[in-house]
Amino acid sequence: MIWRVEVGFKPGVVDALGGSVKKSIIEDLHISVNSVKTVDVYTIKANLNQEQVNKIASELLTDPITQFSSSNGTIAKNFSKIIEVGYKPGVTDNVGRTTVEGIEDLLNVEFKEDESVVHTSRLYLIEGDITDKEAERIATGLLANPIIEHYSIWSEGNWRDRKKENKKYFMDIKSRESFIAEVNLDVDDDELMKISAEGVLSLSLDEMRQIRDYFKDSKILEERKRVGLRDKPTDVELEMLAQTWSEHCKHKIFNAFIDYEEDGKREKIDSLFKTYIKRATEEIDKDWLVSVFADNAGVISFNEDYNLVFKVETHNHPSALDPYGGALTGIVGVNRDPMGTGLGASLIFNTDIFCFGPPDFPYEKLPSKVLHPKRIFKGVRKGVEHGGNKIGIPTVNGTIIFDEAYVYNPLVYCGTGGIMPKKILGNESHVKIVKPGDLIIMVGGRIGKDGIHGATFSSTKLEETTSPTAVQIGAPIVQKKMMDALLEARDAGLYNAITDNGAGGLSSSVGEMAEFCNGCVVDLEKTPTKYPGLDPWEIWVSESQERMTLAVPPDKIDDFMEICKKWDVEATVIGEFQPNGKIHVKYKGKTVLYLNMAFVHEGLFQLKLKAIWKQPNFSFPNFSQPNDLAPDLKRILSSLNVCSKEWVIRQYDHEVQGTSVVKPLVGKAEDGPSDAAVLKLLPDKKEGVVVSNGINPKFGEVDTYWMAASVIDEAIRNCVAVGANPSHIAILDNFCWGNPILSDENPDGDFKLAQLVRAAQGCYYAAVGLGVPFISGKDSFHNEYQVGDKTISIPPTLLISAMGVTEDTEKAVTMDAKREGDLVYILGVTRNELGGSHYLMTKNLVGNSVPVLNAEVAKKLYESLNKAIMEGMISSCHDCSEGGLAVAAAETAFAGGLGMDLNLTDVPTENSLRDDEILFSETNSRFIVTVSPNKKADFERILKGNVFAQIGKVRADDNFKVIGKDKKFVINVNIYDLKEVWQKPLRW
Repeated sequence: MIWRVEVGFKPGVVDALGGSVKKSIIEDLHISVNSVKTVDVYTIKANLNQEQVNKIASELLTDPITQFSSSNGTIAKNFSKIIEVGYKPGVTDNVGRTTVEGIEDLLNVEFKEDESVVHTSRLYLIEGDITDKEAERIATGLLANPIIEHYSIWSEGNWRDRKKENKKYFMDIKSRESFIAEVNLDVDDDELMKISAEGVLSLSLDEMRQIRDYFKDSKILEERKRVGLRDKPTDVELEMLAQTWSEHCKHKIFNAFIDYEEDGKREKIDSLFKTYIKRATEEIDKDWLVSVFADNAGVISFNEDYNLVFKVETHNHPSALDPYGGALTGIVGVNRDPMGTGLGASLIFNTDIFCFGPPDFPYEKLPSKVLHPKRIFKGVRKGVEHGGNKIGIPTVNGTIIFDEAYVYNPLVYCGTGGIMPKKILGNESHVKIVKPGDLIIMVGGRIGKDGIHGATFSSTKLEETTSPTAVQIGAPIVQKKMMDALLEARDAGLYNAITDNGAGGLSSSVGEMAEFCNGCVVDLEKTPTKYPGLDPWEIWVSESQERMTLAVPPDKIDDFMEICKKWDVEATVIGEFQPNGKIHVKYKGKTVLYLNMAFVHEGLFQLKLKAIWKQPNFSFPNFSQPNDLAPDLKRILSSLNVCSKEWVIRQYDHEVQGTSVVKPLVGKAEDGPSDAAVLKLLPDKKEGVVVSNGINPKFGEVDTYWMAASVIDEAIRNCVAVGANPSHIAILDNFCWGNPILSDENPDGDFKLAQLVRAAQGCYYAAVGLGVPFISGKDSFHNEYQVGDKTISIPPTLLISAMGVTEDTEKAVTMDAKREGDLVYILGVTRNELGGSHYLMTKNLVGNSVPVLNAEVAKKLYESLNKAIMEGMISSCHDCSEGGLAVAAAETAFAGGLGMDLNLTDVPTENSLRDDEILFSETNSRFIVTVSPNKKADFERILKGNVFAQIGKVRADDNFKVIGKDKKFVINVNIYDLKEVWQKPLRW
């Protein structure tokens, strides 16, 4: 029986969501409406009576103070159009799932699996003179994502006459016999590639041939015959190989053999990763490195008792299709990486870095299936907030980049840090051991069709026909319960190893853990599923969220299961690890997969690629310096990449867990832009962890070598600016690129690959020079969108995330000016390096002279600055990055609510520079610091041997004044005028 409960706000109660939707319809879609009201709908399919449903409506679903409800008719009235939006059948409905749990508790009943389903939806009651076409535009452009949601549009005339719409909300969950197929690979090359394309396998012709040859090997065939298989791969086997060999999992491009050409010289590079990233860490060889490139996340030593864990991932394609679900899955997915590192870490912080199209991008320029950048922005923000904050993890660091290049393919970087004891019950916590006979346990959520082909889907470009099955929607509360249960089991020593079910689902997690003991046997029918009828290959590769895989000794399984039961976490024994050299998967007693471990994990051929570097050359900026540079400063401050992100930051919780010392917003009004976050993790210890990032794709348009070096330097100087010890900072790389493989369809692939080579080389130079090792990373290629015969690619984008240690959180420094009369210093030399700068961007120019890095000079400066901070010499410190000296000084001033006098004649420069070049050059390795006059001598003593100079003073009033080289004011403006233009653009 199907029941429908509608819940709305009482008259006079403010409907905040309705008001927000109204504002978006008017401002974003430019459609005039009078009002929007919302009604939550719960469609319940269960064997209940009217009295029970009334009880559910009144006692579970309705707030009696602000809401009223109806379980016997509609409460919708006074509208012109109704738009109803809800998830499509089979898509994870978290509210629906928790409603089922609430009904069970309220009525003291327990529904059998699939006996009861709750589908949630929302009514938007729109009042105004809008047409059917406008209502459709509101539905698709703002309220519903047709990939994962259904919507219906009703007028007042036909709303009450609707019949039995509720039935369409539910899947047909009648059991059917699960289907197992064999795939004939004994075909020509064209047919092989057709199989790869139609199956979303993302395998190349060489890889398809390699798989075909494996199944022709006589020894392999004899072994298969013994377990009841023939000479054709099953769909389960082919899907596992596709997931395991995907670019997402195997990093084929980063490990390729590259023939690289630059300026007529050729070089052979055997793996960018080994040659530049891993080698940099090996050469730096810090004694505090614990586990790098060997697990789900990197591990470094924090102090004598604890280790720190950090990983950053991307969730780009899913966030383009479904911003909310994609981003939510991105954050809960990366949460599981530290949880699945070693024996498991407790999560302590999240970081979020986004690259979007401009929020004012014209709607009419978008293809029908591409979501508007503003909608992506808001959906991603909401998804990350729900995925992180709802399970008690503070969001402490991030940034947002806007560029038209990201309209079709946004980038969503999500990172998570953790902490774990160095030893647990006498065992090193970062070490995993899987023993023969250990039971394979799947813990957490259930398996569904969501997330199928996630790994292979992310290994190809987006298209208008991209399948929605790759989209997942996480359930953070389910994951929170799982995390708490697993930490208790960890501390009791109840498992030997753990990893997350991320890309490739069970095929990857079980397959990777099986490497520890060289084999496994899995009984696939034992896995819990969301609904019956899933085919074995779907169960094996589904990336449905909130799942971990563990190796549990048989003699500890009862205790482990008891803990899971206590925390209401589902845990299932699905197989056993065995040293048989095989991945052996059965379904209802029949073998559906039987592959050699060596072939799955080591059988992939190394790619051989070609790269040719040609230095881009942009027109030389040729304009006279304006007499008044205040308008230019305001234009930069109000540009989307520099302006305040307070609207986003305020919606995240950076206080939960009570560890944040330096927060994302600091200063007199707590709205200044912090350089980095500082967390005090242990109440009885002074040590803290420092988190920052660096990203600047504009530099990459000119030269990716110096882009890479610059973003590493930015991440490090952000860390150092708040008090991190520069000799105890680790970094993570996240490369996002277009397709760097040359082909007829991708004629500039060799140049994109050359950009990647240059970036990797820049990473090596900067990391080694600054002494900051890589501990983990990720690459994401094929960030492109196909529209007809046109491919739109993102610019080369490298995010560097930094995690450092400060010996004393009480000495942490923030970027805001503190007191009148403090001396203003600039640390570092300024060069004519306006290429890729925000100053030129405001003039629609690029330039060629991007900032370079002198790592030796920078390292020495950072060591001296840290010494000055630790000795209490610094009142404020702010790094010079986007917008250069002028923006750094202005932000320091208005964050502190104090004015500033600056004299450009005193700024150390390389060669003679114009005033605008001094103010807006984005030269690396520079800081604006303020120092108390009575500490001047000691500060300058500590900084001796570095380039620095006193260039001004902090004023008591609101004036920001800059004297140029000709002794005239080039900027004379009120700090609150600067602050207003900085805050206004994203004040939504």
